Amino acid sequence: MTDRILVCDPNPQVQRALKVILREAGYKVLSANTAEDAVDCAATNLPRAVILEVTLPDLSGIELCRRLRRRGRMPILVLSDIDDDRTKIEALQSGADDYVTKPFSPGELLARLAARLRAAPSGLRVESDGLVIDLSDHVVTRDGVPVHLTATEFALLRVLVTSPGIVSYRALTRNVWGRSRGIDRQRLRTHVANLRGKLGNNRDMSVIQTASGIGYRFAAGHRTDEAAL
Repeated sequence: MTDRILVCDPNPQVQRALKVILREAGYKVLSANTAEDAVDCAATNLPRAVILEVTLPDLSGIELCRRLRRRGRMPILVLSDIDDDRTKIEALQSGADDYVTKPFSPGELLARLAARLRAAPSGLRVESDGLVIDLSDHVVTRDGVPVHLTATEFALLRVLVTSPGIVSYRALTRNVWGRSRGIDRQRLRTHVANLRGKLGNNRDMSVIQTASGIGYRFAAGHRTDEAAL
């Protein structure tokens, strides 16, 4: 499967240049102009890596690094106009894996990206009673038959599978929709019910269990590898 790279930069010229460079290198490019868009895109599309600018119109790239890092371990590369040690150190301490300044060499950027991808966890695979969930390849099957999930259902499943124990309603809405307010709980319940129906049960027990008044937990499977996100 082609690796998806999320590019977050408010400059349309930089966006266009990176799209050309990354696509010619064989990557699929996802685009975001703001930090909030990047968080939403990362939750829904599960990029293998993120390239971001420090200067963004809504939040700083430093804060975006923190938010993305809380979600998992995918590589984060900062590509910025800002070239001072204080900003570089703060970015790296906030979760960035590398820092490249503009103007940049396309060859060097691709080499740094490839190195980070090689070192990153490849994904997470869960197997249980005929249910197979492969987060890295976006594949879910039940008894060998593909299970077709919407983007929202897959994002919910990712959060539940990669989170230990119970995931609160607030954490689910924040991680799937990029915010903790504005998504009513009944809508969340509907999405979870639809997901449960598609995944089926293991040993007469739902693979997604409800913790009444708190949230949900994923309760199935032998897990291998680490989550990339």
